[in-house]
Amino acid sequence: MSLKIESEGEFKGWSFWPSETFECETVGPFYFKKSKDGSYISRYRSIEKHMNAGGYTHGGCLMSFADFSLFAIASDHIQDNQAVTVAFNCEFLAGSKVGQLMEGSGEVLRAGRSIIFVRGMITADKEVCLNFSGAIKKI
Repeated sequence: MSLKIESEGEFKGWSFWPSETFECETVGPFYFKKSKDGSYISRYRSIEKHMNAGGYTHGGCLMSFADFSLFAIASDHIQDNQAVTVAFNCEFLAGSKVGQLMEGSGEVLRAGRSIIFVRGMITADKEVCLNFSGAIKKI
């Protein structure tokens, strides 16, 4: 997947996948960046379109961001390959509101020839709101 670097605004210098219009436009925009320690962090700022009728971030949005984070966390292992999510699990731990900085982080548990196992968490202004795990298959 080809990367693009955001050139302005709060996420200037952060990467995204422009060919993933669902993550860029429909539920996003979502961004990621490699940290100094070599791990990857994903981020977005929650806005009104992310909220459910109760005023909290919609679970589907959080799950979409967690799926995006799976790929960001595993990006060194995916490299230029196409890949798909083949398993995804999550638990909702707390709600999040408009304006909060949402962040995804985690680790690759195991990377085989074709399957990559990842676990991580999503925070809202540093408070854990969702934990997740999943498997990605390179195709």
